[in-house]
Amino acid sequence: MSTRRQERVGERIHEEICDVLQKRIRDPRLAGVTVTGVEVSPDLKVAKVFISALGDRESRNSALQGLQHASKYIRRQLAQQLQMRSTPELRFALDESWERGARIDELLEQVCNTESSNKVTDSGASDDSDKA
Repeated sequence: MSTRRQERVGERIHEEICDVLQKRIRDPRLAGVTVTGVEVSPDLKVAKVFISALGDRESRNSALQGLQHASKYIRRQLAQQLQMRSTPELRFALDESWERGARIDELLEQVCNTESSNKVTDSGASDDSDKA
């Protein structure tokens, strides 16, 4: 469970990283990168930054490498904006919650389709037995 301070720092980091990515970094690997969330450790020394990126697995991994390459620059920019005693270390990770959610939706749809086809089959079988 995160404290209010962790949440506030995470929100500020989120805003500032988005600003840096939009206005100050020109790495083509980072085109289509979106910061989806930030989790800050209780001691405020580490910030885990979740990102989503357009494209296939290879392009997402490339975007992640680009962010890791630019992490020192991004951290310096954060230090100027956050005015904290120490700026959290940035750890970037792919946010796969969208993919997991889409997969769950797909599985639920399959279950619903299977159940509805079973109901049609069952109702057809009961109609035949009524006629006999």
